[in-house]
Amino acid sequence: MGETARHISHRLAALPAAALTGVQRGIEKESLRANADGSLALTPHPAALGSALTHPHITTDFSESQLELITGVHGSVAGCLDELRQIHAAVARALGDEMMWVSSMPCGLPPDETIPIGRYGSSNIGRAKSVYRMGLGHRYGRRMQTISGIHYNWSMPGLTSEDYFSLIRNFRRHVFVPMLLLGASPAVCESFVAGRAHELQRLAGSTLGLPHATSLRMGRLGYRSDAQASLAVSYNNLDSYARSLHGALTQAYPAYEAIGVHNPGGEYNQLATTLLQIENEFYGSIRPKRVIRSGERPLHALRDRGVEYIEVRCLDLDPFETLGIAAPAVALLDVFLLHCLLAPSAADSPDEIAALGRNQERTAARGREPGLRLERGGREVVLLEWAAEVLEQCVPIARALDAAQGGSRHRAALTAASEALGDTRALPSSRVLDTMARDFGGSHIQFVRSRSAATKRALLEAPWSAELDRHFRTMAAASIEAQRAAEAADREPFESFRQRYLDAARLTPSTG
Repeated sequence: MGETARHISHRLAALPAAALTGVQRGIEKESLRANADGSLALTPHPAALGSALTHPHITTDFSESQLELITGVHGSVAGCLDELRQIHAAVARALGDEMMWVSSMPCGLPPDETIPIGRYGSSNIGRAKSVYRMGLGHRYGRRMQTISGIHYNWSMPGLTSEDYFSLIRNFRRHVFVPMLLLGASPAVCESFVAGRAHELQRLAGSTLGLPHATSLRMGRLGYRSDAQASLAVSYNNLDSYARSLHGALTQAYPAYEAIGVHNPGGEYNQLATTLLQIENEFYGSIRPKRVIRSGERPLHALRDRGVEYIEVRCLDLDPFETLGIAAPAVALLDVFLLHCLLAPSAADSPDEIAALGRNQERTAARGREPGLRLERGGREVVLLEWAAEVLEQCVPIARALDAAQGGSRHRAALTAASEALGDTRALPSSRVLDTMARDFGGSHIQFVRSRSAATKRALLEAPWSAELDRHFRTMAAASIEAQRAAEAADREPFESFRQRYLDAARLTPSTG
């Protein structure tokens, strides 16, 4: 047994019994709305789904055409996925001839300027959400923002902010493992990169991709930013993380100053000219999080009350799964996150942070390439060998989770993952390329179009009770009333609201 394995076993044995049974999780899942022909739906957010501003479970992400489905917090995997299934089914019934696009990489896109940004009504908070998205469009282009994914929110009782940051550092070191095992975006329609430089190959017709890619979404074409690359954010502790973000949220950035807050006609271009308009603009594979109070800034909440949970952000939609994610993947994530928590976690450094960025790009573009090497401690190691080492260290964690929660799902998920390392044809990214080539002439659009239609049929054919129908109709109606009430209550001019919200004093903790 190696030193890391001994360390994990020792810490695992020291965990209180309530820790493994007390894991909490929630899922946020994005999907574009697409037409039957595989093009982006340019219609407003469906009225039957209520208000995107105030609905607790159904909103939009960047685009008016981009749904975001949000579960509550659950103590069981089954409970979390059951709620996600119910939300999916309610949405499917409201879409008419449209469907949810089941790939992370987008459907056929129109010119950038015609991709609609999210609209949230006339309240100050609603206008701020739209202006923020306008800013994202100016800074990164609207096409990039149409990429969709799954965010997995996870917590365990008894953890401190220090524990969560230890987990985060190890997650970033080993993010290639979930990217390899769960990545499902190796190809894209050429409309996504129209007018952009790229290194993709033409796979067939209008389909571009890379033969050994795992997750283009997590690579150079995805949520990456040259401006943000200048941010060497340290995850050594809450203070170092907060200081890095504080600077990005308060210091003007020349390229964004050139855009300006307003255009010559006086309309808003963006919320601010700082490197980050608000905290959510900071991209990353994982984030420390805290539930915020009404009107509170996320960074203030973290500084004031510490980390409450982590948000995993590197998960692609799996087009072969009705919900975009299945129970074995969630079980594997729980095992992997516990490994990140329990393994030794040295402090990070600027050199390591740069190396981790290179590892992520290699895994995204070439993760299944035989013999691919990643950087580890100043030397290069074979990705598959490193991944196998991590999964072997996960074995006692899977056993402990199964013993605590019952069943064998964690061990089964880990076994399947280990087997996939030996035959990468079983990986989702490989299955996507194989199915595209075999059944759809290599067309990404036609493959995802077919899977999206099949997913919608499955949701509509599943049992649906009158009680559930009333439940979602009631929530939709209540959300519309809540938006109207917020709009009626607003008295403050928007510019005053914007300046007050962005005041740097609101980022500091209550005690300082």
